[in-house]
Amino acid sequence: MAHPMMFDASDPYLTRVREICLRMPGADEKVSHGRPTFFTTKVFVTYGGTVKGDHDPEPHGQSVLVLPDADDRPALLGDDRFFEPAYLGPSGWVGLDLRACGPPDAVDWAEVTELVDASYRRTAPVRLVRELDAR
Repeated sequence: MAHPMMFDASDPYLTRVREICLRMPGADEKVSHGRPTFFTTKVFVTYGGTVKGDHDPEPHGQSVLVLPDADDRPALLGDDRFFEPAYLGPSGWVGLDLRACGPPDAVDWAEVTELVDASYRRTAPVRLVRELDAR
């Protein structure tokens, strides 16, 4: 049985996240477990998530899940906008609740881009990271 779609394709937060992610070399998008994911050979961003013990897709439905540098993770989780996502959290991933950042036009998209960049660098093949650095 297929997972139900847990996102709105016209979501303005998703539109901006998609633009940021698909600018990365070799990046593509697919729907996995009902959510948009962005990947090269491995996933570097998932849009939307849940927390352990609460599988309601709504509270964190408009969030980005990323794999930050391990040294940055504690500080990120100390910020109320961030959360440890179910399933991925134990592997070092964090979620940024975009609604907690304000309406789409108030989000610090440079911050989101930095998070996406860090996650991409941790998951993408070396040749794609070199291509990103050459831009």
